[in-house]
Amino acid sequence: MEQRRYKRRNGAVCWTGCIVALLLCSVASAQLRYSISEGINEGTVVGNIAKDLGLDKSTLTVRKYRIVSSGADPLFHVNPNDGILYVSRMIDREEVCGQSSTCLINLKTVLETPLEVHYVGVEVLDVNDHSPSFPEREKKLEISESVLPGARFQLKPSRDRDSGHFSVQQYKLSHNDYFRLEVKDKGEDGKIPILVVQKLLDREAAGSHSLVLTALDGGKPPKSGDMNILINVLDINDNAPVFTKDVYSVMLDENAPVGTTVIQVNATDLDDGSNGEVVYSFSNSMNQKLLNIFDINTSTGEIIVKGIIDYEEKDKYEIEIEASDKGVAPLTTEKSVIIKIVDVNDNAPEIEVTSFSNYIPEDSRPGTTVALININDLDSGLNGKVICSIWEDVPFDLSPSLQDKMYSLITKSPLDREKQSHFELTIAAKDAGQPSLSSEKKISIVVSDVNDNSPEFSLSPYTFYVTEANEPGTSVFSVKALDRDEIDNAAISYHIFRDGSEENKLASFLNIHSENGDILALKSFDFETLKTFQFHVVATDSGTPSLSSNVTVHVFILDQNDNAPVILYPVSSNGSAEGVEEIPRNVNAGHLVTKVRAYDADIGYNGWLLFSLQEVTDHTLFGLDRYTGQIRTLRSFTETDEAEHKLVILVKDNGNVSLSATATVIVKVVEPKEAFAASDVKSAAKDEEGNDVTLYLMITLGSVSVLFIISIIVLIAMQCSKSTDFTSKYLQDTNYDGTLCHSIQYRSGDKRYMLVGPRMSIGSTIVPGSHANTLVLPDRRRTAEEVRQF
Repeated sequence: MEQRRYKRRNGAVCWTGCIVALLLCSVASAQLRYSISEGINEGTVVGNIAKDLGLDKSTLTVRKYRIVSSGADPLFHVNPNDGILYVSRMIDREEVCGQSSTCLINLKTVLETPLEVHYVGVEVLDVNDHSPSFPEREKKLEISESVLPGARFQLKPSRDRDSGHFSVQQYKLSHNDYFRLEVKDKGEDGKIPILVVQKLLDREAAGSHSLVLTALDGGKPPKSGDMNILINVLDINDNAPVFTKDVYSVMLDENAPVGTTVIQVNATDLDDGSNGEVVYSFSNSMNQKLLNIFDINTSTGEIIVKGIIDYEEKDKYEIEIEASDKGVAPLTTEKSVIIKIVDVNDNAPEIEVTSFSNYIPEDSRPGTTVALININDLDSGLNGKVICSIWEDVPFDLSPSLQDKMYSLITKSPLDREKQSHFELTIAAKDAGQPSLSSEKKISIVVSDVNDNSPEFSLSPYTFYVTEANEPGTSVFSVKALDRDEIDNAAISYHIFRDGSEENKLASFLNIHSENGDILALKSFDFETLKTFQFHVVATDSGTPSLSSNVTVHVFILDQNDNAPVILYPVSSNGSAEGVEEIPRNVNAGHLVTKVRAYDADIGYNGWLLFSLQEVTDHTLFGLDRYTGQIRTLRSFTETDEAEHKLVILVKDNGNVSLSATATVIVKVVEPKEAFAASDVKSAAKDEEGNDVTLYLMITLGSVSVLFIISIIVLIAMQCSKSTDFTSKYLQDTNYDGTLCHSIQYRSGDKRYMLVGPRMSIGSTIVPGSHANTLVLPDRRRTAEEVRQF
């Protein structure tokens, strides 16, 4: 604007000067022309106008010599004293004249009185003081990479405020392989630079080009100005995405949580913009099962766990990934991603029992196979290595098989069903993973029975006591045997061993129930004829082959009170129990009149006889010993006493229902002489009677002796068969005073026992459950007396 303003001002001055010159041409006119270089200092002398015009210097002041100018800031001034023209300030030609080829400044000087106008022209000469400059310091161009060589792009020219030769004379372009420069000369408009493509562009090879365009003027040395040209190559979708790796492979732990990033694939597209934006997806060939397990982030390429990862189901996945750009016609690249699943110890061993027999015979040999056990662990490596064992201390063991993870459950020691018939085994399987997992399985094994046990009687031998006069055909006792086997092997049948020997001849009078062991007597036993006997019972099981055992049964017949006392004396000639006794009248008190003798075939209490006076004429005269049957006088006879006395003696046993007999004794009191005569006759009668009594006593004592010997033999056999330490002692009462008796004494532990005949010892007590014929004697080992007789 400074240049246009000065130009208009100079033009106005010129036009004004021309008009004044035409109007005042008659006054005077002159024309001077000076030349100065631009940029000279203030106060520099341009020229001496007065001298050059021939003006009188002395009159310049009077005539007010001056430069007429409309500008507020004149470029020149004249000294009114000497007429010398000076530069008022530094002059910039480009500012005053712009791009004009000639810069002439016309000045109008005036003198008054008379008026004179003189025109002075000052030409400002150009100096190369400006460098070329471009409208923009940086120019950005966008050129598609699809343009062909020869494409032209016009650039804005550089401007130089200098003119003429000092203006822009040429352009230069920095070296490059893709562009060259052409310059078009448009005359006054200057030289126009044109950028020409000389080689196909490739945005992927060089996405931008930076060039420098230099403008040079004609100075020496020339001045220059630069403009940076930044060329952005516009993309076209000519490149498919490329994955950064040739192979994608990753290890993934099984049971990885949902949302776990498996791997991130990365693909790049050399294109730009949407052509270079890559999106990721699974290939269309992926099956639905994989799509349920994995997912992919379309923007980042992250493959994410979506479902359950199970190594045992599949240990390797191959996924096809597609990378596509967003071009109008998208380009796609495929890549395989291999995902290897790392096994985690997440499966406990599984125990499977095959070929299992719940029952095993107890006679199985060690090493017998009971079952085959298959251990399966779905894990691999150490996680799938399994150690198998049995927890309990049992006669079984696990033997590894030739096949992997197979075991045989075998017996390691003999079995005994009778000791233990059932086994509960806990088979434990533990893998070698960290941490290890284990499982267990319970197996129930039943030991089946083999007939390897004979029946066992509850007692051996058996001792039974049977009361005489039992009812034939009824059970008198029973035996019981147990077999430790079971079912048929334990089903026991009983029978009595009969071999026809003399020892077992009484077995024919017995019968046994084959199932329960009840023994029946086929006849009634009589204690007086049979005291004891023994036989054998055989128990046989139903096994194959059958086993049997036998036991000895000792039977003792217990006496019942089935025999009434028999009077042995007195006995009359007709067999009745009557007798006559004569005694002198002068006998003293305590005289033995007679002795009533009686016998009871029973023993024990049943044979224990007691005597009593049932009838007597004078109770004060006679007394009866209740145990011996002796009749004695209680006092001396008097004159008033009768000469004949009748005594009725009652003899009874001590059975529960006592039996009795009576004897009648007639006592005649005679004078002493008569008594002597009668005694001779009586002695003869007594001798005959005594002979009969002696015969009875010998028979009785012989029977008792035989029974005594049999009892000794039986008791010795019992002593040998029993573990109890006892001492048998047999005694026979020799003091027979009217009753026959015998006794058997034996000791077991701290107790002494006695089987007693008609006579008993004082102080004896009946043992409960002894059938009333076994007495317990108090321990009198420190005394010599074993039996007291009354």
